[in-house]
Amino acid sequence: MPDYRRAWYPGGTYFFTVNLLQRQGNDLLTRHVDLLRESVRLVRQGHPFHIHGWVVLPDHLHCVIELPPADADFATRWRLIKMGFSKTIPGGEIVSVVRVRRGERGIWQRRYWEHLIRDQADFQAHMDYVHFNPVKHGLAGRVLDWPYSTFHQLVAAGVYPADWAGAEGKSLAYDD
Repeated sequence: MPDYRRAWYPGGTYFFTVNLLQRQGNDLLTRHVDLLRESVRLVRQGHPFHIHGWVVLPDHLHCVIELPPADADFATRWRLIKMGFSKTIPGGEIVSVVRVRRGERGIWQRRYWEHLIRDQADFQAHMDYVHFNPVKHGLAGRVLDWPYSTFHQLVAAGVYPADWAGAEGKSLAYDD
């Protein structure tokens, strides 16, 4: 069995990528974005965290969040967010025998990518990655055009200019 090593840092700021199990042609997250938002809201009530940046794409999401000073338990937060969202979605997806045995739905990949932010440059690079991702995937021509993102709030707060990443979003390039 693989030995997954996680960086457990109390009060840490983390970048996450969380994927649907079936990504190809799946728009579940954007189709039910309000249910996802509600799941996140409910989890934050019992397990607070600060959202620096968040983007929801049809089949995956990216975010940069910060945990409270004495807390390193991001795993519980993700388990609860995924579980809360899954409970609100109608059934019907294909579920493997193993998942049925474990009482799981066939919505989310079990694992997620996590990265502990090291410094301000790392923070900025990941915030930029989060917000540019819809353009990178061809879902929007400009960062401003994607509605499921904290980019709009950050523009209103003066963190990013509305035309950030160029008029057609071609000034930045990222690889998966």
